[in-house]
Amino acid sequence: MALNRIELDLYVYQGLENSFGSAPNYQINKSRIDTHTNITLEIGELVRDYLDITFNDDYLSHTRWVKAIVTYFKDGDVQFSYGSPQTFTYIATDGFGYFEDGTNAELDRNALMSSNFKYIPENTAGKIPIFAEGVGKVIIDGVTTQITDNGNTDQKIQYITVPQNSSTIQVYDTDDSTLLKTINVSNICEPKFTPYKITFVNKYGAFEDLYFFKKSTETLNTSDESFKRNTITNASSTYSTSEGQSQRFNVNGKTSLVLNTGFINEAMNETIEELFLSENVWIRYQSKTLPVLPTSKSLAFKTSLNDNLINYTINFDFAFDKINNVR
Repeated sequence: MALNRIELDLYVYQGLENSFGSAPNYQINKSRIDTHTNITLEIGELVRDYLDITFNDDYLSHTRWVKAIVTYFKDGDVQFSYGSPQTFTYIATDGFGYFEDGTNAELDRNALMSSNFKYIPENTAGKIPIFAEGVGKVIIDGVTTQITDNGNTDQKIQYITVPQNSSTIQVYDTDDSTLLKTINVSNICEPKFTPYKITFVNKYGAFEDLYFFKKSTETLNTSDESFKRNTITNASSTYSTSEGQSQRFNVNGKTSLVLNTGFINEAMNETIEELFLSENVWIRYQSKTLPVLPTSKSLAFKTSLNDNLINYTINFDFAFDKINNVR
């Protein structure tokens, strides 16, 4: 008998794998199109509604369990007696794949960063994101950190501290013997400019830090409205020259920054690309974590062959008005 329709109960939740509630977040009923042999459902956007990304320099694991229970019905609206219902279980992050990756692309399940290079200010500790299910241990300059996975969503993505002035990070598979990724750390001495740390959600749905070491420029752009007022005093039919005819109102401003990475390896192109494509970006600024928006819209990829030394200049706006108007 041919497949006629399906019923989907979709659960999106935190905690342990089997800690889902009795009521699904979504219930979907879909019938097969006559000319098709199967039924396709897109659940990505539904799941994403439950991924609330926040960051305050705290590097938390923003993941969710997703359980899809599918019941299959054949002609006559009779449930199949075998293989129904069927349960699918996933871990969801707020990442993304590229068009060329194809449908339901499986991204890396170890170190959740694309580049094998990391730049950190001298005498400063850093963070790297790893996926706990796919990593057994991390070795940083000979010091081993064993990775454990208790199944809770609050530790599926773990942020390993990179001690200051480290040089090499090695990420191993769960068998503790297969080397999956080696990350080379450069500790940058910058005596002239103030380095700024930009943190963004990368393609894997993890927080990734990118430092901008060189020249920075801060600009305040203001906006306002104005009207022309009457300043004549009725009693004397005179006006004061200390009072203007034009008056501003609805005044506010936005601060923007122009930041420079300093010279980096061309393998960082993927990281810069993910920053441009990220919806969630923050800067560590004057001891606060503040949201910013990348306003540079065009990225010309640089290579050592074409450009010799590679520096990226990127524009950012602070994602709030200068004068507090939060209501």
